[in-house]
Amino acid sequence: MSERDLRASFEEYVAARRGALLRTAYLLTGNAHDAEDLVQTALLNVVPRWGQIAANPEPYLRTVLARESVNRWRRRRWREIHTDRLPEAPTEGPGADRVALGAALARLAPRQRAVVVLRYYEDLTERETAQVLGISVGTVKSQTHHALARLRTLVPDLGHDLRHVRG
Repeated sequence: MSERDLRASFEEYVAARRGALLRTAYLLTGNAHDAEDLVQTALLNVVPRWGQIAANPEPYLRTVLARESVNRWRRRRWREIHTDRLPEAPTEGPGADRVALGAALARLAPRQRAVVVLRYYEDLTERETAQVLGISVGTVKSQTHHALARLRTLVPDLGHDLRHVRG
């Protein structure tokens, strides 16, 4: 492919998948502004390899999003501000489960959040999730187990099957 064709291919991909990328990034970060920054950073990291991955960029881009999300958290965690006030409880009605789950996801450790997002929102298998995150299948299983236990504690009304609250 020529450089012009590669550029056109990249721009076409970004235009078509931007919404899905932002959704995944939002689930990973819990914040719309951070999600936009994460997608931008991931796309910048992907550009130099576009010629190699253009035929199937999703797996590589998911890997970059998930790993960069964890790395960003590690770099920024010392900046977190703790408060003695809890945020308002989610209201009842349509979407309340989503709001509650979003708040609970934000309270998970970054790797646990990445595992939950990839497994339950992106519908990846344990093996695919392990490949994306560069960890073992056993680690995916244990992180999923601990993350779901924590989510059930934080949002008991969601029950055992969290799949019904997909965005």
